[in-house]
Amino acid sequence: MPNSLKVAVIGAGVAGLSAARELKREGHQVVIFEKRDHLGGTWLYDPQIESDPLSIDPNREIVHSSLYLSLRTNLPRQLMGFLDYPFPKRENGDSRTFPGHEEVLWFLNKFAEDFGLTQLTRFNTEVLRVERVDRKNDEWVVESKTRGSNSVSQEVFQAVVVCTGHFTEPRLAEVPGIEKWPGYQIHSHNYRVPDLFRGQIVVIIGFGPSAFDISRDIVSVAKEVHIATRNQDVRVLKLATQENIWVHNMVKCIYEDSLIAFEDGSSVYADVIFYCTGYKYHYPFLETNGIVTIDDNRVGPLYKHVFPPALSPWLSFIGIPEKDTPIQTIELQSKWVARVLSGEVLLPTEKEMMTYVEQYYQQMEENGLPNYCTHALPPNEVEYRNWLLSQSGLPPLEKWREEMYSESIRNIKAMQHGFRDQWDDAYWDAVIKNTNVP
Repeated sequence: MPNSLKVAVIGAGVAGLSAARELKREGHQVVIFEKRDHLGGTWLYDPQIESDPLSIDPNREIVHSSLYLSLRTNLPRQLMGFLDYPFPKRENGDSRTFPGHEEVLWFLNKFAEDFGLTQLTRFNTEVLRVERVDRKNDEWVVESKTRGSNSVSQEVFQAVVVCTGHFTEPRLAEVPGIEKWPGYQIHSHNYRVPDLFRGQIVVIIGFGPSAFDISRDIVSVAKEVHIATRNQDVRVLKLATQENIWVHNMVKCIYEDSLIAFEDGSSVYADVIFYCTGYKYHYPFLETNGIVTIDDNRVGPLYKHVFPPALSPWLSFIGIPEKDTPIQTIELQSKWVARVLSGEVLLPTEKEMMTYVEQYYQQMEENGLPNYCTHALPPNEVEYRNWLLSQSGLPPLEKWREEMYSESIRNIKAMQHGFRDQWDDAYWDAVIKNTNVP
C-alpha cells in the first residue's frame, strides 16, 4: 500500500494548488497554508504597493503580488494549462490566446474548485516557522498565525512542500554612482499603472519580460524610455515600432546631476531609474540549521531543484526553476514529489544526490556561470522535463509545446511589440493537430 502522509503545502498559488492536487491523488492528507484571503499567488492582483518602492526597508508591509494592471501572459494559453486540464476559452471571458491576469486567476479558481482544493486551504493564515521536531526528518512543526488573531498555532506534519513562489522579494542591480542619484527609483515589484511616469524620462534596467511589458506600458505617458541591458549583442538603437524607446548597453555610471552614462558611450538626463532586475528566493519562515541556504540566489543544495538531500523526501520545493514553461514544470515536479512521498518512486541515496548537486555546480563553474543562474533551466529544459516525466511514467511532451515556447521567447527577446495580438492561431492549431496524429 502507498504511504499516506500528513503534508503541509505552503502557498496557494500555481505551485501550491498543483502540489496539493497531486498529493491528494496519491492519498496524502493535505493542508494548504495561504497568507492572503484568496488563492492565486502571484496571479492575484493587488493594487496596493509597498511603502518603499525599492522594497529594501525591513519595516515595510510586504505585498506578495508583483502584477501590474495591464499584464497579460507572455505564453499562449496552450502552455498555461495543466497536461490533463487545459486552459479553456470561456464564454464572456478573455478569449485571447494571451489573456490578461484576471483570466488566469479565473482558471486557477476553477482548477481548485474542480479538484476540491479550496476546502483544503486555510486562508488568512501566515506561516511563521517551519522546522524539524527534535531533528527528525519526518516530523515538522508548522507555526502559523491567522489574521486578526493574537495567538500562534503549532501543528506537526510528516512532510512540508514549499510553494511560496519567487516574485515578491526584489533583486536590485549594483549600479556605480547610485548613491549620488537625486531622482526616483522603483522596482517592477511595485509597479501597477503608468500614471506616475507622465512626462518623465525613465531608464529601465533589465531586458527580460517585465522590461519588455513595462516599457510599452509607460511609453504612452512618459517623455522617453531608455532600456539598459547587459546583453553585449545589443547595439544602441531606437526601436522602429516606438518613437520614444531606446535600447542601450548597461549603465556605466550615474551622476548627481541626474546624468546616466551607458557603456556604449551614450548618456541621458533622467527622472526615474526603474529596476526590472528580477527577484530573490526568500524563505524567512524556514529553519534548517544551515542545511538549506541561499547564496547569490542559489537555493541549495537541491537535488533536481526540488529535494535537499539531507532532508529528503520530507522537505521539498516546487516552482524554483526559471526560464521555462512554469505551469508544466510545476505540474511535473508536483507529480514527482507526490509519488516519492507515497513510496511509488524512490530517490537516490543522500550521498548520490549530493554528488549530483556537486557535479552540477562544478559544471556551472566550468561554464563561467554565476550562482544566480543555478535555477535557470535553459539550455537543458527539455531534458529536465523529460526526466520528470519519466519519474511519473509519462512519455515525452508533444514537440509542438517546445516549438510554441521557443517562438514566444523569440518574440520577447526581439522586442516584437504586439506579437501577442499578431499570433497566428490558425497556424498553431494546424501544428498541434498534425503533431498529435499517430
